[in-house]
Amino acid sequence: MTQPKLACKHVWKVFGHGAEDFLAANPDPTAEDLAKAWMVGAVRDVNLEIAEGEIFVIMGLSGSGKSTLVRCLSRLVEPTAGEIIFNGENLLAASEQRMIEIRRKQMGMVFQHFALLPHLTVLENVAFPLEVQGIDRTARTARAERMIELVGLAGKERFFPRELSGGQQQRVGIARSLAVEPELWFLDEPFSALDPLIRREMQDEFMRLQSQLRKTIVFITHDFDEAIRLADRIAIMKDGAVEQVGTPEAIVLNPATDYVAAFTRSVSKAKVIRVQSLMKPPQKSDRHDGATTPPGATIADAAPLFEIGSDTLPVTTPEGAVVGVLHRDDVVAVLMRG
Repeated sequence: MTQPKLACKHVWKVFGHGAEDFLAANPDPTAEDLAKAWMVGAVRDVNLEIAEGEIFVIMGLSGSGKSTLVRCLSRLVEPTAGEIIFNGENLLAASEQRMIEIRRKQMGMVFQHFALLPHLTVLENVAFPLEVQGIDRTARTARAERMIELVGLAGKERFFPRELSGGQQQRVGIARSLAVEPELWFLDEPFSALDPLIRREMQDEFMRLQSQLRKTIVFITHDFDEAIRLADRIAIMKDGAVEQVGTPEAIVLNPATDYVAAFTRSVSKAKVIRVQSLMKPPQKSDRHDGATTPPGATIADAAPLFEIGSDTLPVTTPEGAVVGVLHRDDVVAVLMRG
């Protein structure tokens, strides 16, 4: 079995005096046990494995512990107990100096607030983490320019943050985090402060970047539509604990708990069911003219592709091979179920 890029094992973050001693004496306390001891379990016994190149989305309502968990994964917040394994190394056993080195060279972070330095230009903001690393000016300028072009801001290098729109500022933040060429990328609600249209554009940009870079990504959001668009897998949190982990389709169609069922109840099934789950084997008599759809597309994306009078839609690989057929009646049935 391939070793996960990042794993956490029985991770706890308990706020309160004597939290470590309390956990040592009470290895598996309930939320009620913690409350009686005047403690808060912000992260409770979390076990996760994240594969290399995966977009892993952590979801939950405000106060569910998702942001605290991400900060524990990078040790910006110190976990109270557990193990965090990155590339086979237990980060909780690493020295502070070692963690600084890992964060500088192997981790990228983007948060909801852009935190750009207002007195620096776009180019200087993006190059700043490279300057901290001690990379010479010529090399860091060249890499910063590549990252600026990658996020679609070529020509804005000499602009200051105040001269950019919110979406452009967020792109600068993304370019800055990518400049260190991280192996692991943490994004904590990076688009939530943006207007809906700009947010959609940034999601598209994010997916474009991921198709090129194939980073291992931990992405925090409370927006299920955003999670569905971006995630390979989703973890849903409640009161510091993980309720369920799975693909968007598995979570919506087969919720593991009443909370997950309630959390996903309003999600359109057509937005999560993939074409590959609904397609049927191709027949020799099938015609393959006109539009096609990839297996990974959602039913919501594929439905508009049916041409007038057509009852089938070919499902093809990027190379053009037909691997299945999507039938109009099956699509209508999913749409009717909401």
